[in-house]
Amino acid sequence: MSPRSQFNGPARQRGAIGLMAALTLGLALVCMVLVVDSGRLYMEQRSLQRVVDVAALEAVSRGGDCLTGASANGYATASAARNRFTVGQGTTLTVTCGTVQTGANNLRAFAADASKKEAISVVASRVVPTSVAAGLYALFSPGSVSPTTRLSATAVGASAILPPQAQLTIGTTTLTIDASQSAALNTLLGQMLGGSLNLSVAGWQGLVETQLNLLSYLNQLAVDVNVDAGNYTQLLSKNIQITQLIDTAITVLTKGGTTTSVAVSGLLGLKGAVGSTSVALGQLLQLQTGATSAALNANLQVFQLIEAVVQVANSQNALVATVPLSIPGLVNGSVKTKVIQPPQLSAVGNPALAKADPMGANRIYVKTAQVRTLVSLNLPVLSGVAGLASAIVSTPLVGGLTDTLNNVLHLNIAGALNSVFCALGGTCQRTDLKILPTASIDILLEAAAADSHVTDYTCTSDATKTLTTQTNSSVVKLKVGKIDATNAFSSVADVTVQPLALIDVGVITCTIPLLGLGQPTCDPNSRKPFYGGGLGVRVDTSVASMQSIHTYNQPPEVKQTPQTYSFGTQGVVNSLKGTLSGVQVQAYKPTGSSLLGGLLTTTADVLAGVNSTLGVVIDNLLSPVLDPILDGLLANLGITLNKVDVGANLSCRPPGQPMLVI
Repeated sequence: MSPRSQFNGPARQRGAIGLMAALTLGLALVCMVLVVDSGRLYMEQRSLQRVVDVAALEAVSRGGDCLTGASANGYATASAARNRFTVGQGTTLTVTCGTVQTGANNLRAFAADASKKEAISVVASRVVPTSVAAGLYALFSPGSVSPTTRLSATAVGASAILPPQAQLTIGTTTLTIDASQSAALNTLLGQMLGGSLNLSVAGWQGLVETQLNLLSYLNQLAVDVNVDAGNYTQLLSKNIQITQLIDTAITVLTKGGTTTSVAVSGLLGLKGAVGSTSVALGQLLQLQTGATSAALNANLQVFQLIEAVVQVANSQNALVATVPLSIPGLVNGSVKTKVIQPPQLSAVGNPALAKADPMGANRIYVKTAQVRTLVSLNLPVLSGVAGLASAIVSTPLVGGLTDTLNNVLHLNIAGALNSVFCALGGTCQRTDLKILPTASIDILLEAAAADSHVTDYTCTSDATKTLTTQTNSSVVKLKVGKIDATNAFSSVADVTVQPLALIDVGVITCTIPLLGLGQPTCDPNSRKPFYGGGLGVRVDTSVASMQSIHTYNQPPEVKQTPQTYSFGTQGVVNSLKGTLSGVQVQAYKPTGSSLLGGLLTTTADVLAGVNSTLGVVIDNLLSPVLDPILDGLLANLGITLNKVDVGANLSCRPPGQPMLVI
């Protein structure tokens, strides 16, 4: 081979390499166009899917429906608009309500039903330019290809189904505040907190008319006091200043819009009087251990919450509220009250757990506060009571009382100077009654906590459900007599009432001439007061608790206005009124001092004269006391003795967090 021929081959192959390079670059360009174009369509589809996903979740979370007003459609449309999807030319948005059912193939399917809102379907479509690939395909195929393509996306949202949830509330729900009640609340709650309140009628009414969502409130409170989100057990057990509780309520209500501005003004006025007192919300609100946040997704009247917080604070401090009440005969006397045990006004939990052990760790239990009220009434000048002076020297009283003292206590005293003990002359002791200048009489009324708890429930369906509770009325204690005010509000010991001495049964030494000839003389300096005890009044009684089992039929869903059951206990009030209007003057044994001892049993006719005079005065003084205490004091604390109001809610399928199911 010649040297020249060795180089002919490579020179002839240079054009083939260039052609291959051109083809490779062209193929890469086509692939790049396809990738970019496919990515555009994918992003358009994903953007559309994101719009319907968010719209479906929002419509479900806000409780939308397809009934009159079609709130679900409004919620979904507004959500789509915020995500730059506006219904118009080339775009559609269809919202349908219904349910999700699982077929025999274990696949979920959406079933449209405008009357239900368990699931909400959102379908959106949008017209976009057809892809380049479709255009290239049209070059090599017969027929026309549309320059646009309609993309469609579907999302079905529903709430997670939680265990059934029941809520109980207790206490009288105040509906209207007038001027007199506003002034009473300012005085009562202000003194319980140790400050001065001056809320207007509108301020109190704003608190009454405003509802606070507990879940929103506790979530915001957790942020404000640096508690981990969702750790409600720690939050409810944490001591938090009342000022912080009010600040958090203001924050939550402010987010609710201008409709709560009056309530916010009322809370701001209340905040200035609370001082630095701290309370634990767990004393007011009960949440079952392990319960989800949805269990707290309930509403509570702001007034009830604030009222209960004040009662918890008062049960922990040493303050006793002195309250002005319009009581006949109460001129320079006083009315004092204190919360001994705080209320637990709301409880939420799974009724299935409560049914298994109604009073166990998972009970759903509410109670009112235990409140003790002490009234000191001024007595009229007893020596001026018509007929009393003659009654205490009457033969039936002096003679009968003396005989009782001699027989029971083995005393040797004479009822009269002509009795057997003085018949022979010399000196003898005779009974001498003296009206005492008693200033006041004390009445103590203690209303123990009324309570209610869940015992049973049924959840056949949302349209057929019941909740059964056991409600116990207050054990009411009534004491009348002489009460030590310094120990009247002890939370660790019962209050002791002493008989209030009205007439001193003493003895006086008299000198009788021999054989009774001549005028006897008695030495006033020889008088021994309370030698034979005294006549007085003392009441120490109680009215037992009453029990009622009640079944609520179709109680409303949690977050709605509760169904209220009023357990009538008028018999308690009637018993108290009967006791106060029938107080009798009785004889009491001596103790060696001005304090009286145990009851000294006498026949009815012995004290008839005293009870027809002094007894009537005492009865007239005590009879009007009860109504002002019940209507003007305890009612402002959410406590009524003639009934127990218990509200109930039950959600058989409470919605949890919204989720996409299809």
